[in-house]
Amino acid sequence: VISIEQKTTNKNPRSTVGTVTEIYDFLRLLFARVGEAYSYNTGKKMVKWSEEEIVENIFSKYKNQKIALLAPLVRGRKGHYRELFEDVRKKGYLKVRVDGEVKDLVPKMQVDRYKIHDIELVIDRLQVTADLKSRLSQSVQQTLKLGKDLMFLLVNDKQLVQYSKQLMCEDTGISYEEPSPNSFSFNSPYGACPVCKGLGTMFHINMELVIPDPSLSINDGGIAPLGEERDAWVFRQVQELAKKNKISLSTPVKSLNNKSLNILLYGNEEGVETELDFENMKFDPSGPFEGIVNMLKRWFNNGYSEGLRDWAEGYMQIKPCEGCNGARLKKESLWFKIVGRNISELSGMNLDNLAAWFDGIELRISDKQKTIARDVLKEIRERLQFLLNVGLTYLTINRPTKTLSGGESQRIRLATQIGSQLQGITYILDEPSIGLHQRDNHRLIEALKNLRDIGNSVLVVEHDKEIMLSADHLIDIGPRAGFHGGKIVAEGNPKQMLKLETLTASYLNGHHRIAVPKERRTGNGKFIELKGTKGNNLQNVDVKFPLGKFIVVSGVSGSGKSTLINETLYPILSKHAYGSRMAPLEYKSIKGLEHIDKVIEIDQSPIGRTPRSNPATYCGFFTDVRTLFASIPEAKIRGYNAGRFSFNVKSGRCDVCEGGGMRVIEMNFLPDVYVHCEKCNGKRYNRETLEIRYKGKSIADILDMTVEEAVEFFQNVPYLYRKIKVLDEVGLGYITLGQSAVTLSGGEAQRVKLSTELSKRDTGKTFYILDEPTTGLHFQDIQHLLDVLNKLVDRGNTVLVIEHNMDVIKVADHIIDLGPEGGDGGGKILFEGTPEELIENKVSYTAEFLKPELS
Repeated sequence: VISIEQKTTNKNPRSTVGTVTEIYDFLRLLFARVGEAYSYNTGKKMVKWSEEEIVENIFSKYKNQKIALLAPLVRGRKGHYRELFEDVRKKGYLKVRVDGEVKDLVPKMQVDRYKIHDIELVIDRLQVTADLKSRLSQSVQQTLKLGKDLMFLLVNDKQLVQYSKQLMCEDTGISYEEPSPNSFSFNSPYGACPVCKGLGTMFHINMELVIPDPSLSINDGGIAPLGEERDAWVFRQVQELAKKNKISLSTPVKSLNNKSLNILLYGNEEGVETELDFENMKFDPSGPFEGIVNMLKRWFNNGYSEGLRDWAEGYMQIKPCEGCNGARLKKESLWFKIVGRNISELSGMNLDNLAAWFDGIELRISDKQKTIARDVLKEIRERLQFLLNVGLTYLTINRPTKTLSGGESQRIRLATQIGSQLQGITYILDEPSIGLHQRDNHRLIEALKNLRDIGNSVLVVEHDKEIMLSADHLIDIGPRAGFHGGKIVAEGNPKQMLKLETLTASYLNGHHRIAVPKERRTGNGKFIELKGTKGNNLQNVDVKFPLGKFIVVSGVSGSGKSTLINETLYPILSKHAYGSRMAPLEYKSIKGLEHIDKVIEIDQSPIGRTPRSNPATYCGFFTDVRTLFASIPEAKIRGYNAGRFSFNVKSGRCDVCEGGGMRVIEMNFLPDVYVHCEKCNGKRYNRETLEIRYKGKSIADILDMTVEEAVEFFQNVPYLYRKIKVLDEVGLGYITLGQSAVTLSGGEAQRVKLSTELSKRDTGKTFYILDEPTTGLHFQDIQHLLDVLNKLVDRGNTVLVIEHNMDVIKVADHIIDLGPEGGDGGGKILFEGTPEELIENKVSYTAEFLKPELS
């Protein structure tokens, strides 16, 4: 049994699509075996000679001419080299060539130690004639040995010719080592860029974060890293420095002259005298002032503490490495090419373009290269085809795996399994269609059927209608969620299922449908207009977001949706609303920010990562529950306050599990196992705390209530009822108030977050962003979700959703469709408007699949 989850588990920045699929490993092998080297100085093809070829070349080009064979000993270095001259003289050699002049080797010979020198040893001097061929061959061998595979030929005491057994540029003399697969590995010192160590990126100070508002003075926070503590050591240094250099700290930063600003940012050599009191001890950090920018770099690089490093990182942004421009490899490795392309250029191609490049490559390489590369090309083509078959045409093999969505990561592992051609395996997949446009669904279905057809069983947990109807056998679990479910309500082939009356069947056969709204909202007439977006594959895109509407951003996978919204729009809105330091991708301008006062991104990440986190604590109403218990007369008599009813406070919690309710059993090489605490039996609290009861229920009983039960129980406590009721309204009536956050699905966690937002009072000027909120949701759950989102919009807010699900797209007020393809073939706005207008678009794939939904 092989279970393929939808989680992105690899956070290693060195892990890429190419490394996990082994495509990059085969590419490295290909370049090491058939790559052709070119000079990074001249761009000309590098040459290398064997000893026999050197001898034959000398005889063919310099017959009957006088030559001297020179072995290079020193190239471009300072020193007197007295010991070197003495050593070669004792070995019997008579002459050396020093800085272009041939000299006799004499005792105590030396050169000027402070000048740069080139020194070659004269191995032999002869005239090129047929009777001296044997002597020439021996001399060439000796010269190459002493010159470490490099030799010079001095012809008629004028012309200097280079020969090398290594790859060498004939014009400039630079040479490369013989390539191996490690020469093209960014994880090996033999191939990695020496500047970024193979990461391809570096942290750089972002001056817009250091000086967020140049109209402010330094005293008013014009240089953000100085903070607000005026007694801090750094600020005291700045004050002393300003006094010494006559820099005004009350003048706006933009009005300071360049010299003054440079001293503050980059320091100077002058000493700064400051004296600080630290716990009644005098501390004198006097000395040169390094500057705010250099201070940030030092704190980031030297790692005094993780907190300090994280703080310094907040003023930085990641940029491509200046040494390799993001290619990850050293300069020499990037000048090995196959049909004009280096390994980095191939790694940056979309998979469909890369597959096309490899098609027919045999027609563009030599017969010798064809023979060497045959098996490697077969492996590369097969792996590329498997990835294309699961709809990942838009990815590149240099894409870091930590940036992949759960669905993409799962489909890559699926493609790897297809490539392994194993038989007799039961594959278990959790929603492989996540993040996949309807256009690419058929490819995924075919891939799953291929796994089945070679002798495997494929078990898929899925909510996608097309995949369900393509299955051989359907198992429907229900009838509802949580404790209302857990039963097999129906099973059979799709034809049999369509005749049944289960909730799932009613959506599959069309008896139940998510309704298309009779009217689309007109919004409030205001817009946010974003111009000139160029991040990743976006092609100088201009787009308008109408406010007061339900907006859907659609398009095929890889078309640029996340780049536009999550990596460009959201950081801009977040900086406007909260002063966030998150750096957006490149854009030209934005208008209309004054029309919103909050931006909230609601994703499917967990609401907590430990068993202690739960919906009651996340939504904030557990504090009210604890206050309610503390107001009970018995609690007052015992002197219990609200803290007594917190499972994180020592006085009230169980002393064995410390309020966790569970004990962790470490399983060494297996995941940890959680079991109920043997003392409190999972109730979290000690006996005395559990004796306090409200309407016959202890605090532990409240946490064990479902949301549905809690709504009824607290209906006469308005401030609690309102908050818990919202959880019920978003379709989470079945979860318990104290349910561990780690047991909630992504969709459930997202709806908990939504309910928290719904329970807040808003100004009607909030901009909500959700990325594929239907992930993991049944048709009925999608209806619940849409009801909630529509409530937010009805209050005057704007809700923007990135989505592939046609049930969501069809109910939008406004659609922004990107494409037409993924990767380099995308990045354009194909359409902006209503669903009814979109279906008339002839270029959009979304329009093609939306049309039947509106008919």
